[in-house]
Amino acid sequence: MRFVDRAQAGRQLARRVAALDLNTPVVLGLPRGGVPVAAEVAARLHARLDVFVARKVGMPGHEEFGIGAVAEEGDGIVGRHLGDVPADVWPGLVEAARAEIDRRVELYRGGRSLPDLRGADVVVVDDGLATGVTAEAALRALRRHQPRRLVLAVPVCAPDTAQRMTEFADDVICVHRPSRFAAVGLWYRDFTQTTDDEVVDILAAARAGSGGFAR
Repeated sequence: MRFVDRAQAGRQLARRVAALDLNTPVVLGLPRGGVPVAAEVAARLHARLDVFVARKVGMPGHEEFGIGAVAEEGDGIVGRHLGDVPADVWPGLVEAARAEIDRRVELYRGGRSLPDLRGADVVVVDDGLATGVTAEAALRALRRHQPRRLVLAVPVCAPDTAQRMTEFADDVICVHRPSRFAAVGLWYRDFTQTTDDEVVDILAAARAGSGGFAR
């Protein structure tokens, strides 16, 4: 099973999320690739769409391998496989990740604060889970906002990672859990990198379609 692209994956995912019967949910996409998926989920739920910015920290020289992740607001820091890097290297990697997070928050939200999540049903969406470190950092940070229900929703995920995410989310929704996972991009025909401009355009369209929130 392969998805055509993120939009088609989002529509399939949206059907699964809609079955949860959430109460006035807020949908948060993890930029960048999670945002076009989240847009489809928000549209199906008639929910507010926004972003929550988290950043994977990659192994130096092998950046695609996540050894940790950092989330906005300084709340979510996750470190894994740290024994594979010198102890004095990790702080610099985190600092660089935080700088990129700050840039993205300013670009995507332009000074707007996060919606009030206390007591809300919050759906966190990404385009897939491999190691899950980025999603874990986001979920840890968002839990401090005291949502009523915290849902992680992705089109495709590594089965062991999905199981681990149940420690941090109340519900984990995954359309496809291939036993031979390998990488997220292998499960999409079109896995072209989502750009900053596309994220900004999706969020602007969502706000315009709902009088300032999302549709």
